[in-house]
Amino acid sequence: MARSLRSWLGSCLLVSALGMVPPPENVRMNSVNFKNILQWESPVFPKGNLTFTAQYQSYRKFQDVCISTVLTECDFSSLSKYGDHTLRVRAEFADKHSDWINITFCPVDDTIIGPPGIQVEALANSLHMRILAPKIENEPVTWTMRNIYNSWTYHVQYWKNGSDEKFPVTGQYDFEVLRNLEPQTTYCVQVRGFLPDRNKTGEWSEPVCEQTATDETTTSWIVAGVLAASVCTTLLLLVGCYFLLRCLYKKAKHAFPPRNSFPQHLKEFLSRPHHSTPLLFSFPLSDENEVFDKLSVVTDVSESRGANPGATCSLRTRSGQGSFELVSEEGTHSAGHRDPLLLTSASEGHQSNQPSRAETT
Repeated sequence: MARSLRSWLGSCLLVSALGMVPPPENVRMNSVNFKNILQWESPVFPKGNLTFTAQYQSYRKFQDVCISTVLTECDFSSLSKYGDHTLRVRAEFADKHSDWINITFCPVDDTIIGPPGIQVEALANSLHMRILAPKIENEPVTWTMRNIYNSWTYHVQYWKNGSDEKFPVTGQYDFEVLRNLEPQTTYCVQVRGFLPDRNKTGEWSEPVCEQTATDETTTSWIVAGVLAASVCTTLLLLVGCYFLLRCLYKKAKHAFPPRNSFPQHLKEFLSRPHHSTPLLFSFPLSDENEVFDKLSVVTDVSESRGANPGATCSLRTRSGQGSFELVSEEGTHSAGHRDPLLLTSASEGHQSNQPSRAETT
């Protein structure tokens, strides 16, 4: 209060005595993440409101940035990030102006590293963090402070919620994992950038608090149980589908039997190699044009067999080239009569359609 009063009195005496405009007061550079804002305070001037002009030096020549502005700040973010820059500002009233107030500014050294962004995911007994480096203002491409400084690291500190004891961690990557934490406990985390080669630290981020999950062992058992249940369910479904398809196949087989089926006794006979092989090769292959004859032989029946009238004995033998039939008949003649023996030969190639007959005694 006393200082402001002295400044006001000095300005009044200066204006009244010399007619000069007082210069801006408390000129300073406020730079965060290369957003460079030159700021000052307006001096006391009883004749009216002042305007201000701010410049920077470029190749031994000053360039205007803000001209006759009523604001008490000017944006110099377009300055190169490297090298020293000379900035100046003055106050103006009508056709009069104050002296220039100069400051020197080096962005890469003087800018403040802002707080990084942080994303926290809580697992069983750990916190997984994703750290976002501070972005650079007024850049056509998305650059971060990490792209400017080579020796970029992170300072991480975490603590239990409600406790004053903090645990520090240093990391070089944008991903960090805090392990061996207590399950179902709320932890708070803060992060800031740090430059080891310049021994320069940035601003802390806002605390982010997350609660850890249950024990990882319990989680693994739950996962194992779910997998086992899934496997069992799949197996049961496969077995059920198998029996269902088998049942449907049997029903379809009985509903639609095959037209021609091989006899079962022949299947069993041919399945024995020692029976089927000789049979296949013992009989010569027959010709479709081969002629077959039928021979019938009729013999006398003895008197002793006459007691059984109506009895008939038939003997048939077959060869590969003909058919023979031995027939004994009784019942059409009286006892003691000797029936003739009938020998009949039939052939498809014979000229006569009637079979030949031979009588023997």
